[in-house]
Amino acid sequence: MKQGTFTIITMVAALVISFVFYFAILPIMDRGVEETPLIHQISLAGPVVPLLLTLTLMLLTFILERIFTLAKARGTSPLSIFFSHFTKAVREAKYDEASKLCDKQRGSAAAVLKAAADQYIRTKDDKSMSTDKRISETQRAINEARLLEVPFLERNLIALSTIASIATMVGLLGTTIGMIRAFAAMSTQGAPNAAELARGISEALVNTALGLFAAICGIVAYNFFVNKVDQFNYSIDEAAYLMVEILKEKEAA
Repeated sequence: MKQGTFTIITMVAALVISFVFYFAILPIMDRGVEETPLIHQISLAGPVVPLLLTLTLMLLTFILERIFTLAKARGTSPLSIFFSHFTKAVREAKYDEASKLCDKQRGSAAAVLKAAADQYIRTKDDKSMSTDKRISETQRAINEARLLEVPFLERNLIALSTIASIATMVGLLGTTIGMIRAFAAMSTQGAPNAAELARGISEALVNTALGLFAAICGIVAYNFFVNKVDQFNYSIDEAAYLMVEILKEKEAA
């Protein structure tokens, strides 16, 4: 599924779930300020709350998608073990075995190294091709495979960053609306309307809390996954570099 399509489906689904929960389910759960104080406050927190719930659901969806995607990208066995077996096969000139190891491992790292192994297999018996040309073609295959895999690894990271950025602003919008309600209650003639004043302040605080919660989770998740992707890319680059160096040694021998 394309990234744009996935994002649109996630946004629409989260929006529908949030509005159904806020306007249909939450009032049923609300048993009053004494029995369910938190639920009661959220149910009275205004129209911005469904938008904040939508952002939170989208955030959780993207986090789960990243967890499963990066787990799939690692492959069926730990990368350190796979790299060790792959390097050993290349060092022993068992290139077909190295390619089969990649088929068995699967994942992004295996896809990059398989492209390199298959390219070298196709050119190693070509007497018309120089050593430098064979190594250059192998390196080119690695670079092309990485260009295909990197977007897969970095998908939805921008969405996480965007949600973290706008969640605070949406929460601030709800805070402002709540404060407007509170000041309107204070501006009535005679004694201020205590109930409306309390509701306005409660609305402001609930929206602030939900906005900050979504923003904090988004920032933490974004930084965590960026770090994971960087480590993953470094591991792939290290394994590919080692493979090319081994091939250079064999060509020079």
